[in-house]
Amino acid sequence: MAAPTDFAALQSSIQSALVQTTRTASQLAAEDLPFYRSLDAQLGSSLDRQNARLLSLAERLLGTATADTQSVRPSAPRLRDIEAVEGNWRAVVDVVDSLLERADTALDEFTGAVKRLSPGAQGTPERDIGGRGLKGPGRIAPALRNQEIEKPQLQFEHVPTNDEAKAFVPLLENKPHAAVPLGESAGKHPYQAEIERYTYPATMYEHVEPIQYHPFDSTTAVMVDTEEAVYEMLEELKQAKEVAIDLEHHDQRSYIGIVSLMQISTRDKDWIVDTLKPWRRKLQCLNEVFADPAKLKVLHGAFMDVMWLQRDLGLYLVGLFDTHYACRALGYPGGSYAYLLKRFCDVDAQKQYQLADWRIRPLPQELFDYARSDTHYLLYIFDHVRNDLIRRSNFDLPDHEGDKIHDVLIRSSETALQVYEHPIYDTELGQGPGGWYKLLARTPALLTKEQFSVFRAVHKWRDDVAREQDDSVHYIMPNHQIFSIAKAMPNTRATLLGVAQPGTQTVRLRADELAGVVTRAKEDGEEGPEMVELMSKVEPQIPRKPAKDSQGQSVAAFVPQQHTQQADMVNGGHVMATKALPLRSVTSSFWGSAFSPKSEKAEQKRSMATASIDLSVPLPPLTAEVFADPAEVTATPIKESEPSTPVTSTPAEEPQEEDDVFVLKQLGKKRKRSAPAQGAAQDGLAQGNDEVTLPDEETERAHAKAERKKAKKEAKKAQKAAEAVGLTDGLAAEEDDVPFDYENAPSMLHPPRESKEQRKAKSKKQVNPYAKAMDAPKSLGRVQKERAGKTMTYKS
Repeated sequence: MAAPTDFAALQSSIQSALVQTTRTASQLAAEDLPFYRSLDAQLGSSLDRQNARLLSLAERLLGTATADTQSVRPSAPRLRDIEAVEGNWRAVVDVVDSLLERADTALDEFTGAVKRLSPGAQGTPERDIGGRGLKGPGRIAPALRNQEIEKPQLQFEHVPTNDEAKAFVPLLENKPHAAVPLGESAGKHPYQAEIERYTYPATMYEHVEPIQYHPFDSTTAVMVDTEEAVYEMLEELKQAKEVAIDLEHHDQRSYIGIVSLMQISTRDKDWIVDTLKPWRRKLQCLNEVFADPAKLKVLHGAFMDVMWLQRDLGLYLVGLFDTHYACRALGYPGGSYAYLLKRFCDVDAQKQYQLADWRIRPLPQELFDYARSDTHYLLYIFDHVRNDLIRRSNFDLPDHEGDKIHDVLIRSSETALQVYEHPIYDTELGQGPGGWYKLLARTPALLTKEQFSVFRAVHKWRDDVAREQDDSVHYIMPNHQIFSIAKAMPNTRATLLGVAQPGTQTVRLRADELAGVVTRAKEDGEEGPEMVELMSKVEPQIPRKPAKDSQGQSVAAFVPQQHTQQADMVNGGHVMATKALPLRSVTSSFWGSAFSPKSEKAEQKRSMATASIDLSVPLPPLTAEVFADPAEVTATPIKESEPSTPVTSTPAEEPQEEDDVFVLKQLGKKRKRSAPAQGAAQDGLAQGNDEVTLPDEETERAHAKAERKKAKKEAKKAQKAAEAVGLTDGLAAEEDDVPFDYENAPSMLHPPRESKEQRKAKSKKQVNPYAKAMDAPKSLGRVQKERAGKTMTYKS
């Protein structure tokens, strides 16, 4: 293979030839070739021969380019003449795009453009003079991000296979500080009995002045990258009472992830442990400290750290204190370690290094200092939060209700009991942390049967390739591209690469394989299940249980059952068990149970009661008892009002009781207003009647107003009749008897002139719909008028 320098010379010569060819073709296209053909027949024949030669060469190139692809097309495009080029233009463009993409990928691999960015080849980056880190305090240098370096897991004594289908087997070879032998804890957490029986030291409830940490600039950490250094660190850790622990994890170029670094600190010393060594499983000797009940292990946000320790290193924590739960219990505005670092130590955490590639060796100074800071201040922060927990706790309340420390210790112990499980892919229902169901359930997308089949097939292909290459699924393909491919269903390499943008290196290299997967899934989806049908099979598998309201009455509420783990945590003689809390309340804090589901009998009884109402509907008084719970209603029943009878015209009607009940008349009947009887009250409401009559004064006033309106209308009609007499004089009587005289009719083009009185009367009679249009504001006049013989030219 030629050297990169020779390739550069070859690339330069090829580019110069292409430039010259492109210029010549452009010049020929600009000429009038049909005109020259008409002048010289020999020139026309020469052009035809060259045209046929170029078409044949292009057809051969297309056939060679598509010979080793798994394209759905049966053969390469056939270019017999110019019309064939235009008809197959899209296919030609697809082949050219595929060639360019493959050439770009091959050139990247050949020239090593990615490898030149590898920090292993460039050496350790240098720090800025001001000590701010690389490229400024708020940005991480490209050399510290995820790089294409050799995977360290390939050098492990136990190389990960990523195809485990059974339950996870603990890596423990021996069990220090065992209360139960290792053989008796098979199939469960190896230190479950020890954690459940653990008693936190009495110093947790003692208010002690925080022990100041050593200055960060004048001290350093010890790099532990040999087996001898591990045992030396272990002997010093055995002398400490509290130990701070943290991990740095990498999950981009590994399917399950790898612990790349472990930081350990005591009150006097810091260690940085390289966990990428081939003998990394020999770090199990640290269980002599991690599982020692006489030593308190302080971590921040230890939920994932606990599972990573047992998955990669076989380490377990007995006596865990998680400062994250302390932040929650104290109600701090922030729960991150960066917040605690700023609050108690006035130190700004370099958050940009969280995204660094922790596999880089040798470890840059920036990453070394950042990793050390994660545990260097942690024990000092622990002293502060413990004192705050004691200060804000109320130890006089029973059952540890006001004991905030007890709550933090319980949650920390539950975290230490977490068990790692292998990620097993569920093809049928998509269950599990890496399954397709969760991704599809939280995305508002409705796919057809073919699209749904393609979605599941592409998701499964991504998981299989990630396991095979030992890369994360997001490195293979991001989630949004799965939806894009499922909706478009591309069946060729070129169309696939056009949909999956920006395409990852794996997708570009295996585009033909993925296009075949999409094609087969689309065919299978024609007879496959519907998306809603298959996803509905997952929901019934979630166990449900009936809930009860505050009165103990069972209601039709669907509350998922949570897997509860009863763990009795002993602390000073007190035992507390974890309980499952409902995810949703069955009653509203504002409305109570007004909108809770009712029984069918109650609904039927209510419908029968309302169906019998015909003429009058008595409305009960609107009180708070209407929205009360059924139990409260039965305790204090509302007195039902007697149904009122419709009002009749019989004068001998018995007076009704005064009960503030309004009667609504039946719809469809007019309400007649009856004259008030002699000596009776004028107000109908005072008599308990639903009809209200107007007083005499109001009636007379309304009658006088109507008479005035009627007189004005009659006067207007008389005036209009008088004005119309002059216009229709002698014509009204003859309109129906005398036919229209077309010969003597007035001309429409030259109508006779009308008198002033006739025009005035006609204008009054006719309505001009555009009269008010003249009241609009006038626009500005033209600033520049056109003149004869002159033109204006405007410059941009």
